[in-house]
Amino acid sequence: MLKIENVSRTFNPGTVNEKKAIDHLSLSVEDHDFITILGSNGAGKSTLFQLIAGSEIPDEGRIVLDDKDITFEKDYRRAKYIGRLFQDPLKGTAPHMTIEENLALAYLRASSHTIGFSHVSRKEKEMFQDALKELNMGLEDRMKTPVGTLSGGQRQALTLLMATICPPKILLLDEHTAALDPASAEKILALTKKIVSEHQMICLMITHNLEQALKLGNRTVIMHDGKVVSDLKEERKDMSVKDLMDRFRLDLDDDRILLEA
Repeated sequence: MLKIENVSRTFNPGTVNEKKAIDHLSLSVEDHDFITILGSNGAGKSTLFQLIAGSEIPDEGRIVLDDKDITFEKDYRRAKYIGRLFQDPLKGTAPHMTIEENLALAYLRASSHTIGFSHVSRKEKEMFQDALKELNMGLEDRMKTPVGTLSGGQRQALTLLMATICPPKILLLDEHTAALDPASAEKILALTKKIVSEHQMICLMITHNLEQALKLGNRTVIMHDGKVVSDLKEERKDMSVKDLMDRFRLDLDDDRILLEA
């Protein structure tokens, strides 16, 4: 279980640029929860992910995973059990390194190995190739290809694989299909559902797509002004996109969300 307890984070405190990104937010996430997260720009969604991943530290409150307080644990230590994807397919990979080298880096970071590429055995490289086959993109035959030459969809699929090559306890998806064309986005979403289901991991996914928010996972959380203003569970099963818009119009008054709707 992941528990976020009364967490706050303010940027540039005491200045004219002060911004309270997270305001005494609490959220309990059960094992195997797949939560879609909605909210307008500036609602605090990405900051919440930064706090969970350890790239930001809260001003107050705490974050607990499986009864262990990880509030101040370094992000590189959390990388062993937290996987993360960003909206930009260019993030999360090293473009001048090959597909195989990127997978090796991800594997070494998330596993117990600590001394570089010499620890990646032939058997593990075969595992990388088998995993690439699951993507159905022909990347298993391009292991020596620099990642920078791949398309956005191929690169995001690879990033998804890198984030889950050693299945994490938590997978954070920050609008990970928003920059892709519709066909690639659909394929990445299908891969996401398959991987999350197979490994039974906690998944939190930020999206501006209301249909995705209702169809994917088992919960939908709505954020506004750094707080959770609604946590939909059983009741969302019978909700339409229009129901969601009508019920939370004030919280979702955002051009991107309205366009998606």
